[in-house]
Amino acid sequence: MILSYIINVWIPRDIEPRLQRSVRTRPVVVLTGARQTGKTSTLLRLFPKYGFVSLDLPTEAEQAEKEPQNFLSRHPSPVIIDEVQYAPRLFRHLKVVVDASRARNGQFLLTGSQKFTLMKSVSESLAGRADIRELETLSFGEIHSIRPSTTIETTIVRGGFPELHANPDIDQVAFYNSYLATYLERDVRSLANVGNLRDFERFLRACALRSANLLNKADLARDVGIAPSTANHWLSTLEASGQVVLLEPWFSNRTKSIVKSPKLYLADTGLLCALLNIRTEDALHQSPAAGAIWETFVFAQLRSQERRAGRVGSLFFWRDRTREVDFVVDIGGQLDLFEAKWTELPGDDDTVNLNFARTVVGRSRVTGGAVISRTPNSFPLSSGFRALPVSELG
Repeated sequence: MILSYIINVWIPRDIEPRLQRSVRTRPVVVLTGARQTGKTSTLLRLFPKYGFVSLDLPTEAEQAEKEPQNFLSRHPSPVIIDEVQYAPRLFRHLKVVVDASRARNGQFLLTGSQKFTLMKSVSESLAGRADIRELETLSFGEIHSIRPSTTIETTIVRGGFPELHANPDIDQVAFYNSYLATYLERDVRSLANVGNLRDFERFLRACALRSANLLNKADLARDVGIAPSTANHWLSTLEASGQVVLLEPWFSNRTKSIVKSPKLYLADTGLLCALLNIRTEDALHQSPAAGAIWETFVFAQLRSQERRAGRVGSLFFWRDRTREVDFVVDIGGQLDLFEAKWTELPGDDDTVNLNFARTVVGRSRVTGGAVISRTPNSFPLSSGFRALPVSELG
């Protein structure tokens, strides 16, 4: 029993207080996120007295879709309904049940791993009744809270899927092989009319090669050998299932020459490394993609920071015709600027773009900035910027 507890440990999630607050104040809570980010486990742990049903089971999904009233009679509130996107007709009946007891909060907790499909159903039937939260893979801080000896490089290569850190004996190569196979067979087939899953897997690997780069859909389609319209549809599928994230550029009237294309990032560096066949820390250090992987990792940590702060739509990048700043955090018009550098000892040269962007957008608007690197300690750089380790974000 003791050994089992040590190996299979529960990892507290930063989202837990916000979920508990949502359940206290809203009749429906929707938790989205990619497969195996811990949505179901988190809800079951936080709300152990709730009923539970998973629409991953075809018989349950069929009844929820075709006989929603009977389904809800069998599974009365308060209940957790897992993978609810498999029964879109259920949402109209959830609305009727919720409206019959509108003052009672926490009636239905819904999870789904296909964000766009889920959001469409929620917006059509549960608008004003549901609080929507997103659970992504573990941040470096969450991993460190239970395994403080885990290095940054290990975190990058192993990734942030909770199961890999709750049980360190799991072989990560086998995990990601299984994850990809399951994702392609289930989510892709249900989200997109993909005739050839091998082509879609090649498309996913092509996206991995472009992580932390400006998105060029025409080049992406040409390299994979598919039509631009197909590339656009498949990219939406990857977004909907939480596998990629697009980062929009920050712009103002003072920077008219800024690019309009977003940057593409894989959502988790473990999956990114698996797609790039990087399986060890040594392979990461030797990879020509190390800089892009590091930027992808920093992006995930900044997203986590913004979620903890309860901010949505505050993270961007900045770019004009010649220079780029990797990340901009915009809080009420006041900006923090960040560069991601794969180095243990950043120098003043690494602040050149930060200083340039600050001059362009106006020094009064920029409240701070840093070069986020593998340095173990924070220290000052030129022009008021700092070198910052990932552990000190937020």
